[in-house]
Amino acid sequence: MNKKQTFEREIGGKKIKVQLGGLADQASGCALLQLGETSVMTTAQIGEERPEMGFFPLSCDYEERFYAAGKILGSRFIRREGRPSTEAVLNARLIDRAVRPLFPKHLPHEMQVIATCLSWDSENDPAVLGLLGASLALGISDIPWLGPLGAVRVGRVDGRFILNPTYEEREKGDLDIVLAGVKRGENVLINMIEGKANEVAEEVILGVYDFALPFIKELVDFQEKIIGKAGQKKMEVKQEKLGTSLDKKIKKFLEGELEKAIYQKAKQERHNAWVVLQQNLLEKFQEELGDEKVRLAKNLFIEETEKLVKENILKNDRRPDGRALDEMRDIFCQVGFLPRTHGSGMFQRGETRILSILTLGAPGDQQLVEGMEISGKRRFLHHYNFPPYSSGEVKRLGSPGRREIGHGMLAERAVMPLLPDFDDFPYTIRVVSESLSSNGSTSMASVSGACLALMDAGVPIKRAAAGIAIGLVVGETLDNFKLLTDIQGPEDHHGEMDLKAAGTEEGLTVVQMDVKTDGLTKEMLKGALEKARAARLKIIDTMKQTIAEPRKELSPYAPRIYTLQINPEKIGMVIGTGGKTINGIIDECDVSIDIEDDGKVFVSAEKEDNAKKAIDRINNIVRELEVGEVFQGTVKTVVDFGAFVEIVPGREGLVHISRLAPFRVENIKDIIKPGDKIPVKIIGIDDMGKIALSAKEAGFAPKQPSTETRGPKKREPRPKRNRRFS
Repeated sequence: MNKKQTFEREIGGKKIKVQLGGLADQASGCALLQLGETSVMTTAQIGEERPEMGFFPLSCDYEERFYAAGKILGSRFIRREGRPSTEAVLNARLIDRAVRPLFPKHLPHEMQVIATCLSWDSENDPAVLGLLGASLALGISDIPWLGPLGAVRVGRVDGRFILNPTYEEREKGDLDIVLAGVKRGENVLINMIEGKANEVAEEVILGVYDFALPFIKELVDFQEKIIGKAGQKKMEVKQEKLGTSLDKKIKKFLEGELEKAIYQKAKQERHNAWVVLQQNLLEKFQEELGDEKVRLAKNLFIEETEKLVKENILKNDRRPDGRALDEMRDIFCQVGFLPRTHGSGMFQRGETRILSILTLGAPGDQQLVEGMEISGKRRFLHHYNFPPYSSGEVKRLGSPGRREIGHGMLAERAVMPLLPDFDDFPYTIRVVSESLSSNGSTSMASVSGACLALMDAGVPIKRAAAGIAIGLVVGETLDNFKLLTDIQGPEDHHGEMDLKAAGTEEGLTVVQMDVKTDGLTKEMLKGALEKARAARLKIIDTMKQTIAEPRKELSPYAPRIYTLQINPEKIGMVIGTGGKTINGIIDECDVSIDIEDDGKVFVSAEKEDNAKKAIDRINNIVRELEVGEVFQGTVKTVVDFGAFVEIVPGREGLVHISRLAPFRVENIKDIIKPGDKIPVKIIGIDDMGKIALSAKEAGFAPKQPSTETRGPKKREPRPKRNRRFS
């Protein structure tokens, strides 16, 4: 068993506690981090060599445990955690994007990082602790890794930046951004950004960078001391090589041919030519390579491709499709593409094409969210689909993967600040973005597609949003770099950065960045944000030429929602016993009805007349009845002493037998029966709300039953019985 070691450090006024040992001792590395009363255990595990996979087999997982929050969640029959929640998937991607670029190239081993939230205090964020824990677990292990890295969450309330804000502060603030970075010499480079904002200027994001940098450096220093005391010796990574002679032959073979294959405008033609060239290479050197060196030849082919693409950009400003470095591909927009949906928008940028479809629903269609950190309702949903045909592939279809969930949420966060308030527009809004063709940043295209669909449907969003992806190529020094606007295929694959920035003419709403190098300087980030803004404004101008603002009227196929306010104390009257009253209105009027605790009632219907009919029914139920009012009531129940009559839906009163008719009634059933319509007048309402009615005072004058005289009944003689005596 490993010896337990503890460390503490105060960062920004909050104490971080670290425990090593005494937990998952069979893992390659394990660290337990605590901030406040939130505790996250993170493990790092190295597995077998899998060089045949052709990619680095790293998986990062974030595990929520409901016990961490003192909750027992799930359905009545399943009381354990199942598939990861959306928040868990996003947290896992957050960790992955920060730690992945720090592994050495050509590391052939399977690798797994698992962060498990063991305790959650509802104030301190476990995601950043999981990321710091991953850094420490990898740092103290024997796994080759070029960390450690520091990570912080930054919020802003009333113009003041806050380090690792609480959930309440994040809710109040106008931005929420996580940054991770590494130390290289005396410099700190940012290697991951993930955040949302409420239309803030690019200068604010640079302010976040400046604010976070010293804390990230402090966290890296803290970890370096821990690793110095508890770290293991790193295993060596042996890089296999083809041999100098064969290496030179392959490079000679690729001269000129590789450039011809890569530098083509169309993605499919470029990809096909590149694949054919690789096949020709393997066939030509088949005897020299043998079976054992084919993989090494493929690696060299990829390295030469990357070298060629980067050199042409750095030295000649030449991109594979011939565009200038800050030039975007052609943009095409269309709305109303689908005839029956509530709203639809098509957005195309080069070979990237997104079709976004909007559906409006009643308030009751909101998604119920029940998780460790988040419980509540979501009124806006953006879902993203990436079918295999969109990238020209054949794959098995299944449930949405992490990529689909991550891209969908990124676009959702970009559009969320632009939606109307629920009080002004009480609809549940769902947008589905279908990736029809992919060649560079379908997630940012989904932002534009979603806005086009919203405006096409007549949803009164504040303004349109758009997004773009910016790439980066770095030379031998950090000051030798080039930024690329609207990256695609080879630029994304072989470049050093993918920065996605989306927002409006007023400012940014989301920023997401990951790198394949150590990280970015402030100069790089500033230049990338400036290029992203210029591209974003150009895209929005193009969108405006198709649809400049939301349509004045909702789609005729969308439901109409009407709102009324009732006394909260009368909600039970509208619902009725066991939901009998409200379900009766729903069935009779063909509507949907949602009632909130404050007495706000939403009536949704496809036909206006149906909604008005339901509203009248509800108003009659909750109206303040007064003595003296006359109604045409419906007899519900007849008893010996009177009849219960419904005067408005859900409201009944008693007509005593003495107040039924202008004559003495001996048998009430001779006068009325259930279902009869009779006039009644309210003659009293007691403190309990019970209503006394009179039919005769309302003018009810039924025909008096026949009263013919009847003599005494003649007694029949008893039949004689034979009696037997024993």
